[in-house]
Amino acid sequence: MPAATEPSPPSWGRDGEGGASAGATPEASGPVPPSPALQPSPARGGRGRRWPRRLAIGGLALGAALYFAAAFVAGVVHDIGKTLPAVPKPDAVPTSAVVVDRDGRLLRPYTIADGRWRLPVALADVDPAFIAMLQAYEDRRFKEHHGIDWRAIGRAALQMARSGQIVSGGSTLTMQVARLIDGTPTRGPLGKLRQMLFARVIEDRLSKDEILSLYLALAPYGGNLEGIRAASLAYFGKEPKRLTVAEAALLVALPQAPEARRPDRDAGAARAARDRVLGRMVAAGLIDADTASAAGTERIATARKTFPMLAAHLGDAARRAAPSASVLALTIDARLQAKLEQLAADRAAKVGPKASVAILVADHVTGDIVASVGSAGFMDGSRNGFVDMTRAIRSPGSTLKPLIYGLAFEQGLAHPQSLIEDRPSAFGGYAPVNFDGFYRGTVTIHDALTQSLNIPAVTVLDAVGPARLVARLKRAAARPKLPDLSAPGLAIGLGGVGISLEDLVSLYAALARGGRPIALHDGAGPALAAAEGAPVLEPLAAWYVSDILADVPPPTIGARGRIAYKTGTSYGYRDAWSIGFDGRYVIGVWVGRADGAPVPGLSGIGTAAPILFESFDRIGGDRAPLRPAPFGALIAQNGDLPAPLKRFRTPDLVAGKAPDRPEIAFPPDGVQVDLGIRAGDPGPLVIKIRNGKPPFTWFANGTPIAQTPFARSESYEPDGPGFVTLSVVDSAGRSDRVTVFVE
Repeated sequence: MPAATEPSPPSWGRDGEGGASAGATPEASGPVPPSPALQPSPARGGRGRRWPRRLAIGGLALGAALYFAAAFVAGVVHDIGKTLPAVPKPDAVPTSAVVVDRDGRLLRPYTIADGRWRLPVALADVDPAFIAMLQAYEDRRFKEHHGIDWRAIGRAALQMARSGQIVSGGSTLTMQVARLIDGTPTRGPLGKLRQMLFARVIEDRLSKDEILSLYLALAPYGGNLEGIRAASLAYFGKEPKRLTVAEAALLVALPQAPEARRPDRDAGAARAARDRVLGRMVAAGLIDADTASAAGTERIATARKTFPMLAAHLGDAARRAAPSASVLALTIDARLQAKLEQLAADRAAKVGPKASVAILVADHVTGDIVASVGSAGFMDGSRNGFVDMTRAIRSPGSTLKPLIYGLAFEQGLAHPQSLIEDRPSAFGGYAPVNFDGFYRGTVTIHDALTQSLNIPAVTVLDAVGPARLVARLKRAAARPKLPDLSAPGLAIGLGGVGISLEDLVSLYAALARGGRPIALHDGAGPALAAAEGAPVLEPLAAWYVSDILADVPPPTIGARGRIAYKTGTSYGYRDAWSIGFDGRYVIGVWVGRADGAPVPGLSGIGTAAPILFESFDRIGGDRAPLRPAPFGALIAQNGDLPAPLKRFRTPDLVAGKAPDRPEIAFPPDGVQVDLGIRAGDPGPLVIKIRNGKPPFTWFANGTPIAQTPFARSESYEPDGPGFVTLSVVDSAGRSDRVTVFVE
C-alpha cells in the first residue's frame, strides 16, 4: 500500500487570511483538512477558546472600576464645588481702616476686627521689581496657566520621587490665593484637590491683576501682619512703592514660612531665606551677581517698627463720625504734622513732666486745617495725651483783646494812636489790674494792645459792651462758654469765658481775612459753621488790629512784621496761648496741663510764643505778606488825628454827656478785709475813689467821716469787726457805695 502522506500547513497571506500554495486554487486542490497542530488538544481542556472571554471580562471589570472611580471623583468634585466660598473682588476684602492726608499719605491705620493689620493696597502702589521677583520665584508661568501649572506639579512630583522629599512646590499664585481665601488645610489629597478646583474658579472670575492684588493683600508675613503693605511698614518703616532689592527679596520669601522666618524673631532664618531668593533671581536673570552680593550685605531688621499715628486725635474723631468708612481723608499735611508733633513733644518736655502742648494750623485762604496736634504725645499717659487740647474749653487770657479794640475802631470810638488811660480803675465791683502789677499812665491804644495792658482793654470793653463781643465771637464760629446763664460781664475781656484753641484760630483767621469769617474744616466732621454774610469786623477795623499785632515784639531776637500775633496767660498760670497769622496761615498754640493744674512760670510770651514762631518756621518757604491797608485807612500820629480821635471816647462822651459818676475803686464790693481787729492791733481801712467831680463827702454806715477838696482817698477806722457800708458823694450829688466785712 502506498505510504500515507501528511498534509502541508496553510500559507498565510499579508492580510492574515489562510491561502493555498503557489499556483494552486481551492477548486483544483479540494478541501484541505486542518493540520493536527491547529486542532484543540484534549489535554488543554479548551483554553484556546477561553482567553478572549477572560480578556473581555477583565476589560469590563477595568471599565467598571474606572467608571466608578470617575463617578466617585465627580461626586467629590461636585461636593467640593458646593462648599467653595465666593470669589471676592480685591476691593471687597476687609482691610484696615486708614486715615490719610490731603495727598493720600498714610497718617494712621487701624487693625481689622480680629486684630490683624491688613492695609489696603493697589497693584500700582507696589514696586514693580517686587512683582517681577514674586512671579519668577513663585509662579513663572503665572500669566500663561489657568490656575494650575501641570508642568510645575509634574516636576515637583518627579523631584520628590527621586529624592524622597519635597524639593519644590507646585502651587501657583492662584492656588495660594485660593488657600488664603478658603482658609482650609491643603496638605491632604482632598485639600489639595479643593485648592486646585477653587484656583480654577478664581481664574474664571478674576483677571490676573486682580488675583495678584488679592495675594498682595492677603499673604501672611508673620504675627498679625497680612499683605505686603503692612509688612513693608512693619519691617522697613516705609510704603512698598520703592523697595531695595534686599527688601523685595525678603518680602518674597516670608509668606512661605511666615512664623519661622520672621525677622523680629529669627533674623538668621530671614536672612537665609532672603539670600535663597536672591540666588534664584540671579539664575533667572532678573539681577546680576554683583547686585545680589550687595543686597546680601544689607542688614535685616530685628524688630518691628510701629505703624504711623499722626493726627491721632483727629483720626479717632473721623472714625467716630464715619465708623464704616475704609479710607478717612483729612485735610492734614502729613509732613507738617510730623514736624509739629515732634516740636510739641520736645517743648513739653522742657516745660515740665506733666505739661502738654497743642498746635493748630489752618490755611485761612481755603479753610483747610493742615496740622492738628492735640497733645504732646497721644500715648503719653503722664501728660493725659489722649485729651485733645485743640478742642478743650479753657480760659483764653488776653487773646480776645484784639477783637475788643477792633470793635472800638469799627464804632469810630478810637484810632490806634488814640490816647487812653492805664491807671487803677474799677467798674462796679470789678477792679482789673495789669499782669505785672504796674501802670503806664497815658498810652496809645497801639501800645496798650502790643503791651497787653488790662485796664485799657476793660475800659474799651465797657464802652463797646460785652454782649457785642460775644456776638462777634459767634460770627467767627467760636463757641464761648459763659460761667453762668447771666449776661456776659467785663471779665470776659481778660479770660473770664471758656473757649477752645480751635475757636481762637477761627477768630484770628477772620482777622487775617479782613474781618470775613471762614468755615474751617479738617475732614473729620462738619466744618466750623461761620455765619455767612456777617463780618466779624469791618475791613478797616480788622486791618488796624492786624497792623498793631504785626508790631508786637517777637519772643526772641528777630524782625517785627513777619507775623501778626497775640499772646495770653490765664489766671493762675494754667494756660499759655499764642495765636498768629501771616497772609496765608493762622497758627494757634496752647501750653499747660490737661488736668488744669497750674504750671509755675508759664506765660504766653515766654512759653507759647516761641513755639508759635518755630511752627511758622516748620511750614517752610517765604512768609506770605499781610493784607495791605484798605481804602480809608488813616495812618497818622496822635497829633495829626482829628480832635474826636485824639483820646479814646466812651459812648457817653461821644453823646456829649458828663463824665461817669464817682466809683469806689477800693475796697471792692463784698470783699472781706483783714485789718487786724481780732488780733488786737487794728489798722485803718483805706478807701479810694475814681471819676466824679470833687470835692467828695465820705460816709461809713450813713455817718459822714470826712470831706476833702481834691483827695481821692480817705482812711477810716471801724469800731470793731463786722459789715461796713461805705459811700461817697461828689459835688454834683452823684454817689457810689460798697459793703465790706472788716475783721
